[in-house]
Amino acid sequence: MTNFKANFKSNFIFITGGVVSSLGKGIITASLASLIEELNYKVNIIKLDPYLNVDAGTMNPYEHGEVFITFDGGETDLDIGHYERFTNILFSKNNNITAGKIYMDLITKEREGVFLGKTIQVVPHLTNEIKEKILKLSDGFDFILVEVGGTVGDIEGLPFLEAIRQMAIEYKNKVKFIHITFVPFLKHTGELKTKPSQHSIKKLQESGIQPDLVIVRSDIPITQEIKNKIALFSNLLPKYVINIPNLSNVYQVPLLLLNQNISNFLFNNKRKNDLKERSKWVDLNIIIKKIERQSNVINIAIIGKYTNLKDSYKSLIEALRHSSIENKAKINIKLIDSTKHENRIIKKELQYIDGFIIAGGFGTRGIQGKINILKYLREKGIPTLGICLGLQLMVIEFFQNVLNIKEATSQEFILDKNNTLKDDDRYIYVVKLMEDQKYIKLVGGTMRLGNYKCKIIENTLAFKIYQQNEIVERHRHRYEINNEYLDLLESKGFIVSGINEELNVVEIMEYVNHPFYFGVQFHPEFNSRVFRPNKLFTFFINLLKKRKS
Repeated sequence: MTNFKANFKSNFIFITGGVVSSLGKGIITASLASLIEELNYKVNIIKLDPYLNVDAGTMNPYEHGEVFITFDGGETDLDIGHYERFTNILFSKNNNITAGKIYMDLITKEREGVFLGKTIQVVPHLTNEIKEKILKLSDGFDFILVEVGGTVGDIEGLPFLEAIRQMAIEYKNKVKFIHITFVPFLKHTGELKTKPSQHSIKKLQESGIQPDLVIVRSDIPITQEIKNKIALFSNLLPKYVINIPNLSNVYQVPLLLLNQNISNFLFNNKRKNDLKERSKWVDLNIIIKKIERQSNVINIAIIGKYTNLKDSYKSLIEALRHSSIENKAKINIKLIDSTKHENRIIKKELQYIDGFIIAGGFGTRGIQGKINILKYLREKGIPTLGICLGLQLMVIEFFQNVLNIKEATSQEFILDKNNTLKDDDRYIYVVKLMEDQKYIKLVGGTMRLGNYKCKIIENTLAFKIYQQNEIVERHRHRYEINNEYLDLLESKGFIVSGINEELNVVEIMEYVNHPFYFGVQFHPEFNSRVFRPNKLFTFFINLLKKRKS
């Protein structure tokens, strides 16, 4: 038992996964939370990640998808982004609990003498640490959804399974388990195979956990016979086996869950009967279906270097989808690898694109490709949005090719073998390391992270977009535009239209001699939700829609 006094009002729903990773646990968890929220219950979501990183901040996107930034500066798992996009909840960095964070806190307590000479063990000390963190986030909420990362059977996930098993005993009748599994379809035989799911459920039961509901992912809808078979091996009635086949749009998931009577599983009162009829997801899906039937398509390209994995730009892709729904416009998103454009731009690959987004990133790989593409987009008058590093590269390209200062670059790109800055008179640093970053040695969690204010300059495109004097957006960067060179930029029409007054940092720049050449230092994609799209993306797609018509 833990020392923390739990709020017994809370109902806990633990979501596990089996067979393979990337089953969509985050989408399903977010969908469940949105349905609970619609009945005005207070709901919170926690993501447990078994990896030993303290947070997701130091991981390459190819390792684990994008890093999602919370309002309070947390570098978290991308599933936190799913939770925010589907709900009205503002999640904290504390909502992502990693094994690395658990071990670090536990060992710190041991070093401080908290355990008074005890031998520190996985059970009970590590499992208690996990439970305490969950319970601290449950105070004042009706429902706590806890997604357990990884797949059942992973060795690193065992302490988390043990912790939630114990919670089912300690808070009897307050805990439910949902297991998400996968039924593969063998094309050469035309069969759906349940054996992997049977093994996954058995593995979960070996951990002492009996699922109360099984959600089956599949390439095609499963039959009632398959449901019956999985129910049999799960010790469940068939009505507690739900199928979520692959869908054209993730925002269909809440309605599909409703149509399979998920309300009966979640709620024990009469209010659940009203949810299906008045759910906001019904109207949204009607709009989505109308958009999908349109023949006119707006083509948008995202220029980056992690394009082999779409999850690397998950929030950006979803933010564009949110604004496409708002504009009732059908969009097609193409990912373009900037590394292929290092020596010369491949014009064929850039054809038929209506608007471009230069995505953020770190390091030197793919930089010259982005600069080459930016030159082409600026000269051709093609709508372009630069985000974070994208803005910085807009400035560098402008110096090199408009102001003809070829030495212009960023301090980020001129590092010695020890990854420290070099003083080199051959370069002009139009993008520089921020003052408060100069003496920081640790790389994890030390950037300018989370919410910062941005003052919008009146009589600019930025003011036209936001229609307000101040906005708050999320950040993730170490480098900034060098204010010493702003006069040169503005003399040629590349002006500052948004600033952080407290730190005197450039937040927004726009090129007045262009239909739309607009760069932001922040990440607007982290503040976009399906029912509340970010204004910048909504304006961008509306502009492309008008140009296309």
